[in-house]
This record gives sequence, structure tokens and C-alpha cells, in this order.
Amino acid sequence: MGRRVDVLLLGVAAVWGSSYLSAKVLVVAGGVLAVLALRYLVSAAAMALVCVARRPPRPGRREAAVGIGLGVTQAAVLALETYGVSLTSATNAGLLISLTILLTPVLDGLVSRRWLPLGFFGAAAVALAGIALLISGSGLRAPSTGDALMLAAAVIRAVHVTASSRLTRTRPHDAVPMDTITLTLLQTIVGAVIFTAAGAPAVARAVTGFGPTQWLNVLYLALGCSMFAFLVQLWAVRRTSASRASLLLGTEPLWAVLIGLCLAGDVLGPAGAVGAVLVIAGTFWGQRVETRHRARLPATAGEDAAEVPSAGASTEPIGRTPQEATR
Repeated sequence: MGRRVDVLLLGVAAVWGSSYLSAKVLVVAGGVLAVLALRYLVSAAAMALVCVARRPPRPGRREAAVGIGLGVTQAAVLALETYGVSLTSATNAGLLISLTILLTPVLDGLVSRRWLPLGFFGAAAVALAGIALLISGSGLRAPSTGDALMLAAAVIRAVHVTASSRLTRTRPHDAVPMDTITLTLLQTIVGAVIFTAAGAPAVARAVTGFGPTQWLNVLYLALGCSMFAFLVQLWAVRRTSASRASLLLGTEPLWAVLIGLCLAGDVLGPAGAVGAVLVIAGTFWGQRVETRHRARLPATAGEDAAEVPSAGASTEPIGRTPQEATR
């Protein structure tokens, strides 16, 4: 189970890394707000169809509040990232958003009062250094407004990952576990409402002006980078630690570079090659440290046990928590 969660989180990082090419084409054609609105509208419609077919129970007040809250933080991350990238260099943007690798374990430790070993922070620092080398081909720019937006995105993403892990876990006194598909639907609806309201005129122009290529890119962003990624991220983070999830998701720049090499004809220099090796080494090192740390934690009853899932836990499908699978 633990390995499957890791693979799926790496899949999300790969999909997000591949999104840069599609997003760049669409933003030029339709603008930031139009692209984000269409991305969310299509993913919300697709998630609604999944919910209709699956017929999950109606969400309670707490589940609805958590879904809406996570929808706001996810939308904020995407908006800040998209605007930030347009106002700074790709190097600055990639490095700053990767600070989530370090920010999440710090935030998770403050909230849970359980600190990971120093080795995990060392592994995260190695991965972050690798990302700096990997994306440093064009050099760093002087700090700018775009950098501030990217730093804010990194902080909010750390909050989002930590909140997803903490708030969606089933508590001992909960009658019904939260449903991952319902939570993801709520997140996509929130984003669709926010960005459609903010950019309605641009959305209308994009709907009538986009050609087949643009709509294929919209579908990819909506179904792959939003629906699939949000669903898998939320499902996986409920079955592992927020710190481990953030480390794996933080490999996004590595995937972006690899996809650029394969599809865009980019060239990877010696520094980039060393950076790629450091990212992979840091990620594997961090995984091993986190796995050993989790295995040493005592299995206590109640809420604490629910907060530290086993690395080899059950094989329940997406949409059901481990607690629900035993009912």
C-alpha cells in the first residue's frame, strides 16, 4: 500500500510537471483567469458525473466545510503560481515553489507536535539543492513581485497539504468517514465559482475563440492536472504523512525538465544532470527516513493512531478511507 501511494503521488508530480507546456499555450491565447476558470469548470463537471454514477452520501456540515476550505486553498495556490510564473523567471518560480518540501514538515511538526528526524530535513535540503541546479540554466533573477507570489504559493501549498492530511482523517467519534470523491467535487466547484466570477468576460471570449488544440489542452489540464491530481493527492495524503507527500510532490520541477527534454527539445547541461541525481537521491533518502520514523512510532489508540497510518495499510479503493473499508 505504501509503495502504491508513493507511485501515485509521483504520478501527480509528473502530471503537474507536464502542465507547464499546456498552460503556457493557453494563457497566451485566453489569459490566466479564463484558463483557470475553464480548467475548473470542466473538472467540476467531470467530478459531478463521477458522483452521479457512484452516488456517495450527502456530505455533512464538517465534510462540506473541509471541502470548501480545501477548495479555497487549492484555488489560491493555482492563482498565485500562474500569476507568479508570468512575473518572474522559470528558475525563480521552480525554486521558490519547491520550498514546500521544507515548509510542509515544519508546519506538520508544529501542528502534530511530532518532529521528523533531522535526516528528513537533510534529505529535503538535498532535493531542494538538486532542484536549484536542475533549473538554473537561465540563472536567477533579482527578487520581484512574481517571486513574492511564488513564495506565497509555496506557503499556502504547505498549508493545503497539511490541512488535507489532518482535517480529512476519520476521528474516533465520527459516524461516517469523509468521502474523497465528494471532497474533490467540492474543491473543484469552489475553484470554478471563484475563477468564473472573477473572469467572466475573458471566459466567454475563450469559449468562443478557442480552437481544437486549445480545447485539447483545456481537457488535459482539467482531467489530468485537476481532476486526477486533486483526487489522487487527497486520497494519498490521507494514507501517508503530509511531509512525505510534500517531498514526493516536490519532484514536480524534475518532471517538468524531463518532459521538456522529451517534447520541447530542451538540453540538460552537466549542472542539470547533477541536480536531477540530487533530486532523486534526496527523495529516496527522505522516503526511507520517514518510513523508518513512522515504523518506530507507538501504535496508540484513538485519534493519534488515526493520524499515523501504517506504511503497509489496506488496499481500499479511492473514495474510501481505511476506517470505512473495515465497516
